[in-house]
Formats: sequence, structure tokens, C-alpha cells
Amino acid sequence: MKPFTRLHAVAAPLPIANIDTDQIIPKQFLATVERTGLGRGLFYDLRFDGEGNPKPDFVLNRPTFQGANILIAGPNFGCGSSREHAPWALDDFGLRCVIAPSFADIFFNNCFNNGILPIVLPQEACDELADQAGGGNSLFTVDLYAQSVTSPSGKVFTFEIDPGRKLKLLEGLDDIGMTLTRADDISAYEQRRRYLTAWLK
Repeated sequence: MKPFTRLHAVAAPLPIANIDTDQIIPKQFLATVERTGLGRGLFYDLRFDGEGNPKPDFVLNRPTFQGANILIAGPNFGCGSSREHAPWALDDFGLRCVIAPSFADIFFNNCFNNGILPIVLPQEACDELADQAGGGNSLFTVDLYAQSVTSPSGKVFTFEIDPGRKLKLLEGLDDIGMTLTRADDISAYEQRRRYLTAWLK
């Protein structure tokens, strides 16, 4: 998993409430267990018309937001079914950070396990950030070390994050990777246990 430290990137505003995982990655793209290639299905029904042509008005199809790495979303982002393909699709498309007033719990947890930083900010802050992104100057800085988002105007918004999850993102480690950082301690425990409870053979 790629570490997340500091991101200076284009932010795309998508301030729509209750975007669910089926909107993030529709069911027809779930036949694979591969993490690559899912970006083409991201927001498919929002990005494309019935003929498969890009909708020019959709934010991620606009030239200004090509290559966006940050998404500024509405409340309850990632609700619906608990498909892990949703963060996979975001990551494959290049979106490494989602800022929203609130997230669905399972989606929120899945983001951390897939190298995506979900940031919770008050609705007023998200509205302000979305307005600035939509105004044409869409370069933002997300600093995980400082737990801050800096808008194009220079205004700084701070956010909270669990220290363990912060460490996982900074180090680029999933749950298995975090466990393996204690491999020596685990081995020492197993050796001690075999010695003290030899009768369990």
C-alpha cells in the first residue's frame, strides 16, 4: 500500500448527499477481485450516458478537474452495501483523499485499509472547500502529519484522525502489514508459550 503523507493536488467538488457504493462502482463492475481497472467504472452512471459517452457536465469529466486526487463530497458518502470495490475504484481512478461531513462506517473503515484518507469536516467547511474548488482554483494541500487541509485561499482546516489509522497511512500498511511489524514479538511469544505449555502438544 502506498504511504500517504502530504498531498498537493487538484480537488473536485461533488457535494451530493448520500452517494452510495452502487453509485461509486455499479454492480456490473464487481465480477473481478482485481484492484486494477476499476477506475473506468467509477461513478459510471454519473459520468456516462446510456450510450457510454462522457457527460460533459459531470465534474470529473471537466478539463479543470482532470487528474484530481481529492474529492470533496456530501454527507453520508459511501452508504449502501459494504463493497470494498468502492475504495478500490476511487484509488484506481487516482483519488487518494475524500473530504465530507460524514461517511458510512464500513466505507470509512475500508478507505484506511486501501490507502485512502477520508477526512471528516463540518458541513460549513466542506461547503467552503467545494465552493473554492468549483471556482477554478482547485489546488489544495492535505497534510496528514499536521492533520490539516489548506485551501487555495490559504485557509487551513484541521481534522481529527485515530492515531493508529494515521500511522497505518503514513507507513503504507494495511492490517496484515501492521501485524507483521510485531513479527519478532509474536515469534518470541510463540517460543515462550511452547516452552511453558509443552504439555499442550
